[in-house]
Amino acid sequence: MHEFLPYAWFEGKCIPFKEAKISIATHALHYGTAAFGGMRAIPNPTNKEEFLLFRTDKHIKRLSQSAKLLLTDISEEYIFKALEEVIKRNKPQKPIYIRPFVYTSDLGIAPRLHNIETDFFMYCIELGDYLSPDGVSCRMSSWTRQEDRSLPLRGKISGAYITSSLAKTEASLSGFDEALLLNSSGKVSEASGMNLFIVRNGDLITPGVDQDILEGITRASVIELAKSFGINVIERPVDKTELLIADEVFLTGTAAKITPVKKIESSELNGDRPIMNKLKSKLIEITEGRSQDYDNWVTRISLK
Repeated sequence: MHEFLPYAWFEGKCIPFKEAKISIATHALHYGTAAFGGMRAIPNPTNKEEFLLFRTDKHIKRLSQSAKLLLTDISEEYIFKALEEVIKRNKPQKPIYIRPFVYTSDLGIAPRLHNIETDFFMYCIELGDYLSPDGVSCRMSSWTRQEDRSLPLRGKISGAYITSSLAKTEASLSGFDEALLLNSSGKVSEASGMNLFIVRNGDLITPGVDQDILEGITRASVIELAKSFGINVIERPVDKTELLIADEVFLTGTAAKITPVKKIESSELNGDRPIMNKLKSKLIEITEGRSQDYDNWVTRISLK
């Protein structure tokens, strides 16, 4: 049962979540002509009157850029105004996930992006662990990750997530927690909604931005943290067989945070993950507002 917070941003103002309704004829509902974001926010462990958001500026910038791919302009200032008002109005007491959404709100039937009305909404939901922190099992999906030449993969375009949905359900119905997708070149791209990292011989390796991945914000944060620890980071194509012999395999994402992979298909993976654990510990420290050197990664919003 989803626990939606009582207030949402809809059509330019903060209103009760239950009153935020769209027509069944809404263009984005039919054609996937929308872009969304996802942000986590938690109560400050030392001040319950303050909420902490991780890398808000990066999330807002990506959403604004995603909207431009749909020929829609929405300013970063406007998105933050809505975000701040929604959090202050809801006064959450538990960790939440925030979903901002830019969409074609027109009621026309032609699949297009020109001469069409657009709008923006935002809502929040209580969210703990999206994936088990103890680790997940994965299968290689029979579905292939889309190519940037067919979809603008630099943005979080809602229509693109049909592939993720098919892959996730295929994995779940065949007894696995998560799916890993190959790209059209047969290289590992990403999971259904997460980026992937492996560790081999002390190097942290992840598919590069040329492998049809989403440019994940948690991914970029992990890369920056790893470099600060003196860990060699390599962005390059990754083969399926590398996953099976890697020293560590883990997933990253806003919802998933840092989640270890413990099994891929029939292969049990190494359970010793010193590099992942070091990165995860630091990321938790940062998101809880306990790291002075990365305090600029945290946005503090007072609930007073």
